[in-house]
Amino acid sequence: MKKLEEKILKEGSIAIGNVLKVDGFLNHQMDVAFLDEVGAEFYRLFKDAGVNKILTIEASGIGIACLAARYFGVPVVFAKKSKSSNISADVYMARVDSYTHNSSHDVIVSRDFLTKGEKILIIDDFLAKGNALQGLVSICRHAGCEVVGAGIVIEKAYQGGGDEIRRQGVRVESLARIASMSENGITFID
Repeated sequence: MKKLEEKILKEGSIAIGNVLKVDGFLNHQMDVAFLDEVGAEFYRLFKDAGVNKILTIEASGIGIACLAARYFGVPVVFAKKSKSSNISADVYMARVDSYTHNSSHDVIVSRDFLTKGEKILIIDDFLAKGNALQGLVSICRHAGCEVVGAGIVIEKAYQGGGDEIRRQGVRVESLARIASMSENGITFID
């Protein structure tokens, strides 16, 4: 998605630790009109996949998933990073290591919201090493759901997570794939 690449170059920056900061439009302040275009693009890519539900992980994926879901006409479920009192004890759980936060945590989804046989589209803002995506795929498989694909806004392709998930047979469609990133700039994969 050329418009996304241009937006990354214009509005993004590279922070310490080789972290791409796009918090002005993607994951802190959200450019809703632009993210609606992102949702439409995910629909274009996956409209024939028979999607029943969209799954994401809190917090940055929720808004993007909701904008995509309105095109599919399906609900959004998000994996929580902590168990609250209003979630039943009957959950699917996966351990996830966060590259950005340099921490590990369990993510959970109530068994009430994933049904065997459903076709799930996973949506997330970033894909780096693939840990969050792997956790969500694992939860879907434990639930007996079919993962029809993963829609990623920005993939740091040089970190290998996307390739690993693809090797596992999951269709991964990333709207911007970064080949390299340094203080000298960002290079995208066409």
